[in-house]
Amino acid sequence: MTRAERMELLRPQVLACQACGLRPSAHQVVFGEGQPEARVAFVGEGPGAQEDAAGRPFVGPAGQLLDKMLEAMNFRRERDVYILNVVKCRPPGNRAPETSEVNQCLPHLARQLEILDPVIVVLLGSTAVRALIHAEARITRVRGDWVVRDGRWWMPTYHPAALLRNPELKRPVWSDLKRVLDKYRELVDPSHDSPHYPIS
Repeated sequence: MTRAERMELLRPQVLACQACGLRPSAHQVVFGEGQPEARVAFVGEGPGAQEDAAGRPFVGPAGQLLDKMLEAMNFRRERDVYILNVVKCRPPGNRAPETSEVNQCLPHLARQLEILDPVIVVLLGSTAVRALIHAEARITRVRGDWVVRDGRWWMPTYHPAALLRNPELKRPVWSDLKRVLDKYRELVDPSHDSPHYPIS
């Protein structure tokens, strides 16, 4: 069975989940999207209003910026990456998900990552870092440093929404993404090129 087939078998379970209190106020569950065979996954916090309406991750302003970041890496979401969130339902008012909500939803994310089996996981923002690296981690201290665990390379960096609030963060994030490209070329595809970060 392919990864895509296994993800489709998982989808109804995730969409039917009522484990935490977020589902009643959300319009729909945002499962995630991308290329199941991709070797790179991006994990964000949770759906916002536009994601909740569309049923897709990262389609609002932060998602548009993420697409530009992917383009700079010569990646496309439908071809090269899979995009997920820690929680699958929108928290009311776009607040950060509570620890209990994260803990209830984390088994879904763990199962998705198990199926997708990415080599590299880019963690976008503090919620993803705390959920998947360490509960007390601070994004300002850990971003840009690889964490090697469970046979994967985890790269914490700032969430695109943080870049919209503070454009000065774009430079360190691009530095982090160049490290991702270096590792991708090392572990996955030595010929992967980008006009913004050519192969040296």
